[in-house]
Amino acid sequence: MLSHPRLERSCVLALGLVASVIAAPCDLYSSGGTPCIAAHSTTRALYSAYSGSLYQVKRGSDNTTTNITPLSAGGVANAAAQDTFCASTTCLITIIYDQSGKGNHLTQAPPGGFSGPDLNGYDNLASATGAPVTLNGQKAYGVFMSPGTGYRNDAASGTATGDGSEGMYAVLDGTHYNGACCYDYGNAEVSNKDTGNGHMEAIYFGTSTSWGTGAGSGPWIMADMENGLFSGESVTNNAADLSITSRFVTAIIKGEPNQWAIRAGNSASGALSTYYSGVRPAASGYNPMSKEGAIILGIGGDNSNGAQGTFYEGVMTSGYPSDATENSVQANIVAAGYATTSLTSGPALTVGSSISFHVTTPGYTTRYIAHTGTTVNTQVVNSSSTTALQQQASWIVVAGLANSACYSFESVDTAGSYIRHYNFALLLNTNDGTKQFHEDATFCPIAGLSGEGNSIRSWSYPTRYFRHYANVGYAASNGGVQTFDAPASFNNDVTFLVVDGFA
Repeated sequence: MLSHPRLERSCVLALGLVASVIAAPCDLYSSGGTPCIAAHSTTRALYSAYSGSLYQVKRGSDNTTTNITPLSAGGVANAAAQDTFCASTTCLITIIYDQSGKGNHLTQAPPGGFSGPDLNGYDNLASATGAPVTLNGQKAYGVFMSPGTGYRNDAASGTATGDGSEGMYAVLDGTHYNGACCYDYGNAEVSNKDTGNGHMEAIYFGTSTSWGTGAGSGPWIMADMENGLFSGESVTNNAADLSITSRFVTAIIKGEPNQWAIRAGNSASGALSTYYSGVRPAASGYNPMSKEGAIILGIGGDNSNGAQGTFYEGVMTSGYPSDATENSVQANIVAAGYATTSLTSGPALTVGSSISFHVTTPGYTTRYIAHTGTTVNTQVVNSSSTTALQQQASWIVVAGLANSACYSFESVDTAGSYIRHYNFALLLNTNDGTKQFHEDATFCPIAGLSGEGNSIRSWSYPTRYFRHYANVGYAASNGGVQTFDAPASFNNDVTFLVVDGFA
């Protein structure tokens, strides 16, 4: 029997089209009978056919905005478009769009039971460049959230209310956390206030021990059900809720009448594990639940905003997803190929070298970053300066105390003391070995915002940079609420030439 070339070619094209359309997380949830009612990601599309906006960024140079879309339908975010738009300035994430079609977008969280750091009580917005990653080799950005940063939607559509059934997952940075309340993603109060037990159901990630705990020292995935972080049936301890050790973590919480579960896995490899599946907590108010249906990211239901974390993608569903559906979603996340990438750019620094930071602002170019006691400042330094002053203006580059992909700067004349930020002032303090100190003393140099040298960005607050203001050193943001955040001359004031140390 003779074959028909045109028919053969049509069949090959059809098979290729089928092979190229790979089901994304929300396609899988829909197939499982529990469709997404919210789908948020700054890294990729969560439906195979989605080509709309993923998120919006606003740049500091002129406060204009642009929307970032996938490179193609169902694909990875167009990070190059963001890089072009944000070149030589700062950028913030202003909106995380809902891909489900229900309009459940996340925007700057308003004041609540706990006020935000903004002058009007709103939470801060996240840096658009603080969490670079790659997905199968393609660059994208997550949402790096420092304490005081939060997003919310108090008028969400289709979310579970009362004792309704729902599921949710989030892909998070398993190494970025703290013990404060509360790094959450999920269902919360519509009033931004604590309205009682059982009025929330959200993924929590961190090391808080104020309520429940898991095995070891954490961090743990728990459920924030309001007035309790639960690792299991009891509010105290569930030894099956394991400490997270992976760089990327898939965190899952789901709930239905008198039943809920915690599941988790390494987002870069392997399968999910179930850390808890059983009845609701016995304490009053949790059975039945009284969920209200707002959506939060990075904060508690009452806008408790002391926590930190990094979000890459997440969804919420209608109905209680099956384990099989979640297993398929986990396989898709693993196939997405999350991996780390460089946190630095611009002129390279060498660990072990002695450097000095030369000010580039016109009229101040005789100055270098130095210290007087614990105060970090700028001083006029040259080859004729005293040995003491030259040492005060010299710093040893060491691997970042909190993240070895960045750097910390040890004083030449005060061994064991490092530049750190505290209340956003730059100080020279002795390393006390704490997680907090290590984070405060870790900085990621990038290409200088003024077009030369380096700008020295805080790792833990990536909206903030080394800045000299009235000859004093600060960790400053572009146009923030503090006097030293003034936008005038910002790019020049945060740009330094890194030169050989005076001493």
